[in-house]
Amino acid sequence: MKQGIHPENYRLVAFKDMSNEDVFITKSTAKTKETIEVDGTEYPLVKLEISRTSHPYYTGQTKLVDSAGRIDKFKNKYAKFKKK
Repeated sequence: MKQGIHPENYRLVAFKDMSNEDVFITKSTAKTKETIEVDGTEYPLVKLEISRTSHPYYTGQTKLVDSAGRIDKFKNKYAKFKKK
């Protein structure tokens, strides 16, 4: 391994899956502004949209994603930039 290329500021960080409220703690260098208390200890918080506990590959279940609502929201947001 090359020396001096890896970060030195590893610390325990809580990752929270926002789709199912699962929280797991691991070492990371991710910068965060929020914190969460887990078992009486406060950790920096990183919010995730999907993790191993909610991903269809790992759970074996498929989820229907409301992509139509997202597309409509995108079109409405950028309609003012439409060329005339």
